[in-house]
Amino acid sequence: MSADARKRFELENKIENADAVYKYDAAAHQALCSQKPWAKDPNYFKYVKISAIALLKMVMHARSGGVLEVMGLMTGKIEERTLIVMDSFALPVEGTETRVNAQVEAYEYMVSYLETIKKVGRGENAIGWYHSHPGYGCWLSGIDVSTQMLNQQYQEPWLACVVDPTRTMSSGKVEIGAFRTYPQGYKPPDEGPSEYQTIPLSKIEDFGVHCKQYYPLEISYFKSSMDAHLLDLLWNKYWVNTLSSSPILNNRDFLAGQISDLSDKLEQAEGQLAHSGRMGGFMMTEKKKEESQLSKITKDSTKVAIEQVHGIMSQVMKDILFNFKKAQ
Repeated sequence: MSADARKRFELENKIENADAVYKYDAAAHQALCSQKPWAKDPNYFKYVKISAIALLKMVMHARSGGVLEVMGLMTGKIEERTLIVMDSFALPVEGTETRVNAQVEAYEYMVSYLETIKKVGRGENAIGWYHSHPGYGCWLSGIDVSTQMLNQQYQEPWLACVVDPTRTMSSGKVEIGAFRTYPQGYKPPDEGPSEYQTIPLSKIEDFGVHCKQYYPLEISYFKSSMDAHLLDLLWNKYWVNTLSSSPILNNRDFLAGQISDLSDKLEQAEGQLAHSGRMGGFMMTEKKKEESQLSKITKDSTKVAIEQVHGIMSQVMKDILFNFKKAQ
C-alpha cells in the first residue's frame, strides 16, 4: 500500500470511528434501560458526552436570553455509565432573572418535537434538560434540584445541564456543568472538595443549602465529519467578527457586577473580622472560616484580573498585527 493510500485509509477509518457514536442501537439502549442500574447505584452515571452541534445550540440559546434564564431539552442515548447528548432544542418558556417556568405550551411543543424527529428516523429520546445561569455560575438552585429530582423519579435516565453565557463570553471558553441529583433521603459519601467556582453573594446561601443534593458529571465533546466541515465553514464566515470583538467592552457590565460583588464580600468579611476581634478569644473554627472566606475572595479577584489581562493582551496583539499589515 502506498503512503497516499495508507493516509487515505487512516483518514476514512478515523471519520468512520468519529461517526460511529451517531448510530442508534435501539435494542442495546432498551436493554440497558430495562436493567436500570442507576436505581441501585445513585452514582451510576459518571460521564456526559455532548455533540458539538448540541453544545453550540445550547450556548447560542443561552446567549440570546441575555440576563434572563432560558430553558431547553436535550435528546440522546445512554451507554454504560455515560449519557450521550446528540441534540438540543429550545423550549418556548417564560424566563426571569432567577428562574424559568415551563408552561403547558412548552410541554405540547416538546411532545410535538419528539414525535417529529421520530418520523425522520431519529430514534433518540429526550434525555435531559438545560437552562442558563447568566453570570452566576453552573450549579443547581433549590428549584433546579426539585425539578431534576422529579424528572429522575419519572423520566429516568435524565440529566440536568447549566450554561452560563455571560461567563462564557468573559472567559473565552464554554462554562457548562452537567448534574444528577441523589434520591430523597440519600446521604452521599464524603468527598474531597470539588473545583472552586465563584458564586455571587446573593446566591451563596441557595448554593450552599443544596450543594450536597446532587453531583457533577465529567463532560467531554464530540463531532462528526460533517460537523467539523460545517464548523469550518462558520469560522471562515465569522472570523472577522471574532477578531474585531473586544471582550473588555462586550463584558463591561458583567465586570462591573463582579467588582461590586467582590466589594460586598470584602465588606462582609471585614465586618466578621471586626466582630471576632471584639469578642476576644473567639473560637478557632470561626477564624478558619474567615480565612477561608478571604482566600475565596482572593481567588475571585485574581480570576477577574487574569481575564481582564487576557483581554488587554488580545487587544494589544490585534493592534500590533493589523498595524503591521497596514505598514506593509
